[in-house]
Amino acid sequence: MNKLDKQIMVHRVITMLGRQEIDFLDKLGKDALFSTGHKLSYNEILRGLIDFAMEAGISGDKIDSAKTLKARLIEEIHKS
Repeated sequence: MNKLDKQIMVHRVITMLGRQEIDFLDKLGKDALFSTGHKLSYNEILRGLIDFAMEAGISGDKIDSAKTLKARLIEEIHKS
């Protein structure tokens, strides 16, 4: 695989998060560190959440806000 192929495989995403959201990500990463010896990075945490949504079959159909997306994710969790 050449360098260009590797560049195409990933894409940088920039997000604006509030203090509570950043504190949550920090706590999640540090809790993982103390319980497993491996600190989860923001990237690993967000990738895990996205992978969950993809595997649960979440689509953008009839999702018009973050609140609606959250409700759909919670609905999927309760199904399993």
